[in-house]
Amino acid sequence: MHYLVRQALRADWKPAMELAWRTFSEYDAADYTPEGIENFRQFLHDETLYQMFCTGSYRLFVSTLYGRIVGMLTLRERAHISLLFVDGTCHRNGMGSALVEMAAETVAGEQRGTCLTVHASPYALDFYRKLGFSETGVERIQEGVRYTPMILNLE
Repeated sequence: MHYLVRQALRADWKPAMELAWRTFSEYDAADYTPEGIENFRQFLHDETLYQMFCTGSYRLFVSTLYGRIVGMLTLRERAHISLLFVDGTCHRNGMGSALVEMAAETVAGEQRGTCLTVHASPYALDFYRKLGFSETGVERIQEGVRYTPMILNLE
């Protein structure tokens, strides 16, 4: 499978958020309360988030296959993975790992950061562990959203 991982363009925003919603609905939603599902949906459609992306303070990276977006990752607060989703047909092909690698390189290079953090969903916990992330706390539920805080040291 030959895919391309790159920094997103403005035209990538909507398809990336649609991918996030579609993938979340299929793989993650069952672990969330109705409140959590609605909060996640609203987060994806937040105009402020889009404006932050447009000004460069909320980074989006995408993975494309034959020109179609099949993976996406966002960084907030310079070193925190906010969203990471890969289309189910592309799972276990290295695409998610490549997106995290690009984010880590961005954080270490451009930002001179020493770590990358994430609030991992129950579905993604093992994926992040395989990449070297470790838990920094126990699972939490905030506004109906389940996650475990994790960190990857980049040094």
